[in-house]
Amino acid sequence: MAQLSATAQREWFATCPKGIEGLLAHELQTLGASSVRETVAGVYFDGPLALGYRACLWSRLANRVLLPVATIEAATADQLYSGLRQINWGEWLDVKQTFAIDFTGDNREIRNTQFGAQRSKDAIVDWFQDQQAQRPSVARKDPDLRFNIRLSRDRAMVAFDMAGGSLHRRGYRSQAGAAPLKENLAAALLLRADWPGMAARGGALIDPMCGSGTLLLEAAMMVADIAPALSRGRFGFENWQGHNRQQWQAILADARSRAEHGRARQLPEMRGYDADPRVIRRAQENSAALGLEKAVRVSCKPLGELQKPTHIALPEGLVICNPPYGERLGEKDSLRYLYRELGEVMKREFDHWQAAIFTSDLDLARAIGLRSHKQYKLYNGAIPSTLLLFDLHNNRLKDSPSPTASASAAASGTATELSDGAQMFANRIRKNRKRLSSWLRREQIECYRLYDADMPEYAVAVDIYGEQVHVAEYQAPKDVDPAAAQRRMEEVMAALPQALGLPREAIAYKLRQRQRGNEQYQRQASTGEMFSVREGAVKLLVNLQDYLDTGLFLDHRPLRRRIAAEVKAKDFLNLFCYTGSATVHAAVAGARSTTSVDLSNTYLAWLRSNLAHNGQGENSNHIVRANCMEWLSHCDQRFDLIMLDPPSFSNSKAMDDSFDVQRDHADLLRAAMACLRPGGQLYFSNNRRGFHLDPELQEAFDCEDITRQTIDPDFQRNPKIHVCYRFRHRSKS
Repeated sequence: MAQLSATAQREWFATCPKGIEGLLAHELQTLGASSVRETVAGVYFDGPLALGYRACLWSRLANRVLLPVATIEAATADQLYSGLRQINWGEWLDVKQTFAIDFTGDNREIRNTQFGAQRSKDAIVDWFQDQQAQRPSVARKDPDLRFNIRLSRDRAMVAFDMAGGSLHRRGYRSQAGAAPLKENLAAALLLRADWPGMAARGGALIDPMCGSGTLLLEAAMMVADIAPALSRGRFGFENWQGHNRQQWQAILADARSRAEHGRARQLPEMRGYDADPRVIRRAQENSAALGLEKAVRVSCKPLGELQKPTHIALPEGLVICNPPYGERLGEKDSLRYLYRELGEVMKREFDHWQAAIFTSDLDLARAIGLRSHKQYKLYNGAIPSTLLLFDLHNNRLKDSPSPTASASAAASGTATELSDGAQMFANRIRKNRKRLSSWLRREQIECYRLYDADMPEYAVAVDIYGEQVHVAEYQAPKDVDPAAAQRRMEEVMAALPQALGLPREAIAYKLRQRQRGNEQYQRQASTGEMFSVREGAVKLLVNLQDYLDTGLFLDHRPLRRRIAAEVKAKDFLNLFCYTGSATVHAAVAGARSTTSVDLSNTYLAWLRSNLAHNGQGENSNHIVRANCMEWLSHCDQRFDLIMLDPPSFSNSKAMDDSFDVQRDHADLLRAAMACLRPGGQLYFSNNRRGFHLDPELQEAFDCEDITRQTIDPDFQRNPKIHVCYRFRHRSKS
């Protein structure tokens, strides 16, 4: 087989645990990948052979790095067999080499992965028998080459496994504890908790239940610049005919040099504790295998005796751990006390620090008694799990009655839990209102977010619209007891009228859940009750009853102010205009013209009412019902200022194709920028969690991330409510 050119671009695919695709995509970009595209449990990317080597050596998050061989039709087992027989296997495998097949996925005809793997092996062996009159051997353990076949519906992607096995096996862990955390998942937890940033600022790391030390060692390798796969014994590509040994040795030598320099540096304080001396010994052996025994210190100590080391006087640090949860150690009732103790230790010993707790049981997590400000949904193998982040400064421990006391109270029919919870929620509402009061008076704001799931157990958003209130209940996860969720909602409904001094009829309640396509346009009720609120110089109509949304996205208030300040005597384009609040601001602020485009008749009618409510006619305020992408492809107008705020996802019946902002934003932005005059500005915003801007856009245009400038105080607790970028054309010079 001809060796791959060092610069030839190839498409690659990296697999990873579900929930960390965005992190992996970012990591691959930092390694030099292009055309990065996320999918469930994996990321597609482009790059030369050297990038494949670097991904195998340096990816802290990938399970496998796959080099696609072919994509074949595989509706049936016979079709799978026939498709594999069409591949020239002599280019990938020598008949004297051993191989193995990893088969994933199923369809109507191929329902068993073992059967799919066997049929695939037969096809490859038969190809060699026909072509070379010899048969290669199949080796289940330590094959020379490993191939991966991923079946999806009626097609299968055939790929060569560059690493020859899962990259989560770093090679440093000789033994693990009773419930080991995979290394790449541990790395993801550390990245989500911003350990690299904290370490760069001189922060320390403590794991109070460290087990065999996986979190500690992954943290140490990050700050010491040690390639995670540097200790692996072998890689699958080393036996591959297309392997470029000279290039690989250069990459490997660079990694070894970086690791040597990293170990010699002064590293942050990293300590671990565990009550089990056996796992502490394993942690010590693992750290010694990496040459990090001086940087990572572990000792045997139960959680209740944990104290912050006296010589660590740093103002910043991270407490992170993966405590046991019912599936692996002990019964749930007893574990509540462990989690409560963890909360008390974190607050007592590590006030002003950050904390990150990984668990599959949110009910146990609540027993910690501290408020989590961020939660990430992840998978620990097949177990749905959550990473909870805590800011321990000013984080008060809640009273937490014992399971026995709670059961007794329930048996006796008392309502102490309900009244306590309602009072706690009311106190938070009053506290938030006091915190925002001076800002609200100074800026003359009457519509704002007062509460946004500040306490995870009360997962609602409370928005104030003048003298009325809109409460959106976030849909509870499937693992939350519906009765418990209902009880907490009843506590919210009991607390709000008292805390706000408003009658019950002034508060509208809705269940909030993910919407797809045109579901957001569907009526929830039919009251038709519009009422007017003021925002700056304009009046806007809102409806708190009939639709999931009210007609006014409060988090875009700063962007609307910015547009109003910049739009005078300019032509303004509002794409995906919704009810047109930004258009109204532009019109009232003196825009020469406005053009508003949306596919919903409902919201365009709402825009017309908003314009009329502000005395604005439609002669210079043009309203267009159209698919924005199609409209842009035929647009011959030019604008000075453009607002582009697409939905995260839409598959409206009025559209031929679905729209996904992560997948489609690059094409959308290029089309919109073609309508922007030289010297003009385009504001692009969306609320897709984990959104990543296509790096090619940043090369093509003058792009600035202004997200922080578009978050007002009422949304600062949730700074990821949206992302916002300002685009300009680059000057020809």
